[in-house]
Order: sequence, then C-alpha cells, then structure tokens
Amino acid sequence: MSNLDEIDRRLLAELQSEGRVTNVELAHRVGLTAPPCLRRVRALEEEGVIRGYHAEIDPSKMGFSITVFAMVSLKSQAEDALREFETHMHNLPEVREVHMLNGEIDFILKIVSKDLQSFQEFLTSKLTPAPNVASVKTSLTIRTSKHEPGVPLG
Repeated sequence: MSNLDEIDRRLLAELQSEGRVTNVELAHRVGLTAPPCLRRVRALEEEGVIRGYHAEIDPSKMGFSITVFAMVSLKSQAEDALREFETHMHNLPEVREVHMLNGEIDFILKIVSKDLQSFQEFLTSKLTPAPNVASVKTSLTIRTSKHEPGVPLG
C-alpha cells in the first residue's frame, strides 16, 4: 500500500510503538477525532498493512534463557522440499522465526530454549532430523543490544 499519507504514517508509528493505545488517545496524538481515526486504522488492517497486535513478552521471565540462531542447509531446494521443511518448523513452538535465504544457507531460524541442555535435546531430536536437513550451524546469542520490531516510519 504505497498511497499512505502523513496521517497514516503517524498512525502506524504510534501503533507500532504502543499497540494498546486507545483509539481516542491515538486520534489525539495524530490530530484526528475518534471516528475517522478508527476508520483509518480499520482500513490499514483490511489492507494488510497492520497484520495484528501482540504483547511483547520477555523470554527470560518465562524461563527461556537461551536464544539461538540456526543456519540450516537443505539437501534439496525443490519447492515441495522447502514447504515440507517450513511446515515442520511451524509445528515446533521453540522456533520463533523462519527466514528463507539466498546463498549457501537455505534458512535462518530464531529458536528459544530454557537452557543449553534443552536446546541440545531440541537440536538432536527435532531440528537435525527434520525433513531434508543436510546441515545445521548454530550460534547462541550473548546479548541483544537492539530489538526493534516493525519498520522505520520516521
């Protein structure tokens, strides 16, 4: 949707930074009254620009102390093999993100785990034996210095 005006961009910036803002407060922040603000937000939702709303949960507070990025190479890059792998990953709750890449690595995964032993079990029992997996290289995060969901709306 490239026909976003300045108000749409401000609405998106506000919602991206605080998804629980009330419609009345959102309207005030962008200089609208509540009814047209709500219409604009609904239109952005219907167009698929706004895909959803969620709570950002601290993984460590839920007992997930480890975040791992796994680089996965597949034996075959045929479309059915790619889809089978993606479906398998969607069914693993520890896998939080799946990105298909070009180049030597086929996929990069973001995985959360309770501890190193739990991750090792996940790696050997669920990830490495997954359909079509040729190799897996993993890197544990040491710290996250920036986590900025969404897109820049400056």
